[in-house]
Amino acid sequence: MTSRFETTFAACRAKGRSALITFVTAGDPTAADTGPILDALVEGGADIIELGMPFTDPMADGPAIELANLRSLGSGTKTADILAIATAFRARHPDTPIVLMGYANPMLIRGAEWFAAQAKAAGVDGIICVDLPPEEDQEIGPALRAAGVELIRLATPTTDAVRLPAVLNGASGFLYYVSVAGITGKQQAQLTNIENAVAKLKAATDLPVAVGFGVRTPEQAAAIGRVADGVVVGSAIVDIVGSHGNEAAPFVRDFVASLRAAMTAREHAA
Repeated sequence: MTSRFETTFAACRAKGRSALITFVTAGDPTAADTGPILDALVEGGADIIELGMPFTDPMADGPAIELANLRSLGSGTKTADILAIATAFRARHPDTPIVLMGYANPMLIRGAEWFAAQAKAAGVDGIICVDLPPEEDQEIGPALRAAGVELIRLATPTTDAVRLPAVLNGASGFLYYVSVAGITGKQQAQLTNIENAVAKLKAATDLPVAVGFGVRTPEQAAAIGRVADGVVVGSAIVDIVGSHGNEAAPFVRDFVASLRAAMTAREHAA
């Protein structure tokens, strides 16, 4: 059966553009506020949603997402709330892929089989587990595959030709290229470096390659979208939520629409 990822990336390719992938933290500022923010992402033109699972030690995340985690945890967000948010989103948006992105502890504390089954039941399409390397795939990979949930792996500027096969082994959905060696939202990779990296990755896999970390403006999104299958924008959106709180949805929608418009300019030029 064709997955939502396959359908979405194929539709974007047919239109001559890359997929816009957006990230927000679940429960920021509260669990009740997350649904309208997710709706705003879709209304603005996001093709795929990444929903962050808040954690006390988000080692790969910069200040914006770290503060979002603290706001979410401070409001009492639990894994059950995140799954409920995903379930409700799937009911409202049956065709938009949703990814849970986070760290191993919240995912595995009740067991990988429990988490995989709950994610599948909530309509989640894929999982990104930031701190679980491919060498520890057995901790969660088999359970996700058995449940029919994609395991999305991360490649970085330090992923060389020797290590790349291990990253790709068992990866599915799409490959997430972390364009800078560092935390989210702070640095910005040179476009030439991204072009070279994406070319090498696409030569090694048939999975779509999405680029994230440090993408903050419509111009950056459009430029990266010319070479990648997907562009991930997170910290810039999380900053908007941090600034506007429970009134963030229309501001999120307008910002995402600006990203989509810049990326769609390529579609019209094709």
